Amino acid sequence: MFIPRIEKADKEEIKKYQEERLPELLQYLNSNSPFYKRFFKDNNIDLNRIKTITDLASIPPTTKDMLQNNNMDFLCVSRGKIIDYITTSGTLGDPVTFTMTENDLERLAYNEYISFLCAGGNSSDVYQLMVTMDRRFMAGLAYFSGIRKMGAGVVRVGPGNPELQFDSFLRVQPTSIVTVPSFIIKLIEFAENNQINLNKTSIKKAICIGEAIRNTDFSLNTLGSRIKEKWDIRLFSTYASTEMGTAFTECEYGKGGHHHPEMIIVEFLDENDEPVKEGEPGEVTITNIGVEGMPLLRFKTGDICYHYSEKCECGRTTMRLGPVIGRKKQMIKFKGTTLYPPAIYDILHDIEQVKNFVVEVSTNSIGTDNVLLKLGVENPSKEMEKLIKDHFRARIRVAPFIEFMDINEIQKIQFPGSNRKPITFLDKR
Repeated sequence: MFIPRIEKADKEEIKKYQEERLPELLQYLNSNSPFYKRFFKDNNIDLNRIKTITDLASIPPTTKDMLQNNNMDFLCVSRGKIIDYITTSGTLGDPVTFTMTENDLERLAYNEYISFLCAGGNSSDVYQLMVTMDRRFMAGLAYFSGIRKMGAGVVRVGPGNPELQFDSFLRVQPTSIVTVPSFIIKLIEFAENNQINLNKTSIKKAICIGEAIRNTDFSLNTLGSRIKEKWDIRLFSTYASTEMGTAFTECEYGKGGHHHPEMIIVEFLDENDEPVKEGEPGEVTITNIGVEGMPLLRFKTGDICYHYSEKCECGRTTMRLGPVIGRKKQMIKFKGTTLYPPAIYDILHDIEQVKNFVVEVSTNSIGTDNVLLKLGVENPSKEMEKLIKDHFRARIRVAPFIEFMDINEIQKIQFPGSNRKPITFLDKR
């Protein structure tokens, strides 16, 4: 299996490589980005003094608010060089437009090429894409491009429609699927309702996007466990975002997503923008390498993760990223307990009667957080409400408020208008 040489190098060689690229990036931003040229001047940044990754700390981070409020000021190329326009999903605010040059698209394809290889892919595989390639969505285009670069086959089915997914299984015999793991549960339910033996299909592995399938100790969480109980396929987790233009994908050992240091510099910062130690949660903060259209410098993603530096059994020496604990802006303080939405999702995924859900957080009359679970169930009852609340008390010591709703109504809340991703968290604070 191909592994880029830099991803097997020792830590000093990786650091040297990134620090050789850093001055080039800073000068590029200062010459071509209206936002960063102004930002450096306003903050009295002497770029000649930024020579190491440690020196980056003298530059204030870039935030999502800055990106949203100054969107096209981040553009570093003329309109004539733009090949593709993309927007973020807007999970934590207004969507942001990103631009891609020909080189950016090639970089994106290379990223997914080495990421699919990391997850055990090869040219004999056939991947069924259960994600959209339209609606200005980067991920579907990225996966398609990376699979093509690897020389593997692609079945572009798109999201939803379990019947069409299984029809494609029969017609094409794909070996792998790329989808959000909660949709795999829908596939399992469809198979059970139609007497389909999942383990006799051609599918051998799933590339899981958008949702965590592991706990922080890398064991499968409730969602991952529910999949494996019914479908004996290999699960690979991946973490990425439009802003990063880079993915962190698990290898066969499932011990975190591997860093591609030739494509991105990563820091982990606390609330005071100070680096955290290994073993402490920190906000993933990224600096792009090799992006032409709209590169970002010390961009705070809002995602809180652990990171790990010991060499992996697969031979890579690069840093590994643990599953996302939560998003900084989505932290909830409820009845004296601090938690993130994924902790709530994990409990709900463990309750088979809950078919779909939305978590709604608001501020009550005394200024603290209220948590309301809007749950899609088939036969709601007081007994079911008590069962669900008991699950929460056992796992996180507190019980949220519960509102039972029709499954189809929850579906409408999750997918309003032209949304590309299901909305499972509504922040009304």
